[in-house]
Amino acid sequence: MVRGNVNLPRVCFVLGRALKGAPVYLTAIIEREGSVFVALCPELDVASQGDSIEEATRNLREAVELFLECAEPAEIEERRRGEVYVTHFEASRGAA
Repeated sequence: MVRGNVNLPRVCFVLGRALKGAPVYLTAIIEREGSVFVALCPELDVASQGDSIEEATRNLREAVELFLECAEPAEIEERRRGEVYVTHFEASRGAA
């Protein structure tokens, strides 16, 4: 998981109410995998990657926009998940 003070756009929304051309807000979960950053939009199960957090976010935005432009409404509805929450929690590592 990437930590730190990174300035990323807030991403979250309801697809069914979005008007064509209107912006929609989604969740971007970004994780470092080796030398690249992988970005996932859990609401639509769309992913992309980039060499930086910003590039991974831009590439994910492009992938989601292409998906929404090209996919049939039935496929969008099939993939669409409800509300997605991302939070932190503490877990014990067990007895030493």
